[in-house]
Amino acid sequence: MTTVAPRRALIVIDVQNEYVSGDLPIEFPDVQTSLANIGRAIDAARAAGVPVVVVQNIAPATSPLFARGSVGAQLHEVVSSRAHDHLIEKSLPSAFTGTDLADWLAAREIDTLTVTGYMTHNCDASTINHAVHAGLAVEFLHDATGSVPYQNSAGFASAEEIHRVFSVVLQSRFAAVASTDAWLASLHNGAPLERGNIYSSNQTARARSAVA
Repeated sequence: MTTVAPRRALIVIDVQNEYVSGDLPIEFPDVQTSLANIGRAIDAARAAGVPVVVVQNIAPATSPLFARGSVGAQLHEVVSSRAHDHLIEKSLPSAFTGTDLADWLAAREIDTLTVTGYMTHNCDASTINHAVHAGLAVEFLHDATGSVPYQNSAGFASAEEIHRVFSVVLQSRFAAVASTDAWLASLHNGAPLERGNIYSSNQTARARSAVA
């Protein structure tokens, strides 16, 4: 059986100073690791002719985060120093909401969206869910993304817990979750990344619990 290579676009979500040197620092994975992998992914995509979409979150000038015109809202150098094919400004978590992303992808017959950037549990997950509902296949590069910790009236979760749980859930239904290295190999050989499903993910977990 012949495998059809994915028609990919790499989407680089909100790689902005706020997450590196600002008031919302990414804690897991290490932000320098994810930044390096984002740069590698962009370079590989451009070398392979895969279009690169850069997304920038902008909030009102009075906002404590991503305020328009602030240093924190600026794209990080890893992204700003590299060429891209399309730039999207957004104000909500999903890169599709209120933007031309869906039309831009459709015009280029893109069928697979490769997601990098920040944050795993917020704008990444929202964009991934939106893409799946729009009929796109999705890939999520878990070491080219990241999370922050939260504590609120519902409890506490570390950045590592949030990133790990979201990655597991995404792999169960919404995206092929892989390392940057695995994605680079897939880009080279044209083969799609491994995808999970809810049934097998649950059955595997139940079997593990039964053994324990």
